[in-house]
Amino acid sequence: MSETMLKVRDLQAWYGESHVLHGMNFEVPKGEIVTLLGRNGAGKTTTLRCIIGLLRQREGSVTFMGEETIGQSANVIARRGIAFCPEERGIFASLSVRENLLLPPKVAEGGMSLDRIYELFPILKKRGGSQGTKLSGGEQQMLAIARILRSGARLLLLDEPTEGLAPVIVQQIGEIIGNLRDEGFTILLVEQNFRFAERMGDRHFVVEHGQVIDRFDRDELDGNRGKITGYLGV
Repeated sequence: MSETMLKVRDLQAWYGESHVLHGMNFEVPKGEIVTLLGRNGAGKTTTLRCIIGLLRQREGSVTFMGEETIGQSANVIARRGIAFCPEERGIFASLSVRENLLLPPKVAEGGMSLDRIYELFPILKKRGGSQGTKLSGGEQQMLAIARILRSGARLLLLDEPTEGLAPVIVQQIGEIIGNLRDEGFTILLVEQNFRFAERMGDRHFVVEHGQVIDRFDRDELDGNRGKITGYLGV
């Protein structure tokens, strides 16, 4: 068993009066891709927002490399080495690709150089002078992922990186995420596309009504497809 990088215990969260997470429990081993699966509204994105500290109304325990972060603000958590790529991508549309890549602050040693990013994302090198508004959806998603690699973070939180993208782009995104795991990154992936998630993930947690209701390791998927289909409605 690999060293645990992230441990979530009895995580509760609220949006105003609405109680959204009801005791999330899961772990993310170092160097693995772990997925959170579930239908829309299950609490997957809220979980990522709690981990990175963007949702203040949260209780429970979130430890990163053995240190409790639940009472810390987002900027402090990010500087511990966690990066978040939101579903809406969050690039600066008025800036060029190159400017977007140069903007993120360094939070730890080991942030990727532009040269290495251009090796992973050759399309971004070609589009270096283009504004964010000129990029396709797939190019914007690649830029959003590339930006967080500049920071030096080793735990990447990716929220729905394939949503709305053409199959050929989904395949490219999958290759990139696989390369990042090979380079030692740890990834917590929220994904609606189960076919994509099963190809990428080392272990999978099924989320329903704000809590984990089941888990499957990679080698358990084939024997549990009926159950997973029932959970996800696919």
